[in-house]
Amino acid sequence: MKTLKDISKFLSLILRHKPETIGITMDPNGWVDVDELMEKSAAKGFRFDFETLEEVVFTNDKQRFTFNDDYSKIRANQGHSVNVDLEFEPTEPVGYLYHGTVDKFLESIRENGLQKRSRLHVHLSKDLETATKVGSRRGKPVILKIDAERMFRDGYPFYLSKNGVWLCDEVPVQYIEL
Repeated sequence: MKTLKDISKFLSLILRHKPETIGITMDPNGWVDVDELMEKSAAKGFRFDFETLEEVVFTNDKQRFTFNDDYSKIRANQGHSVNVDLEFEPTEPVGYLYHGTVDKFLESIRENGLQKRSRLHVHLSKDLETATKVGSRRGKPVILKIDAERMFRDGYPFYLSKNGVWLCDEVPVQYIEL
């Protein structure tokens, strides 16, 4: 039997990166039909019912997924590597935001700033604790302090995802403090 964590990881793969793995298609805003998701997941050996899916959505500590108003569709809140329009409105950050990383990426960051690479956005946190958790996934964390308020004033747009992750297209070097 799959655990909630297993299902969450599987959903991250499907709803953020590779919907084609189970032969599902996202609409332009990243939504997929819930019944189709469950059916096509089961056909690939990944079975879960709607109640379990609800539990994953509502108990996930990172709040990675959301349902539409009538619970007929689901999508990831952010973190996509597939091109979708999550309909974010520019939002002004106040003060500093943080980014967790590890030493091996610092040379590139010092030269190029933070780049979204294969993702749609650079992910930033409003607090040190979250940034530390993110950086810890790959080893000993290094926390970067981003002068987000100044970036925004200088014309860089920011977006706030439904689950509280701050997003931007890039963070140039001059806004990063180690």
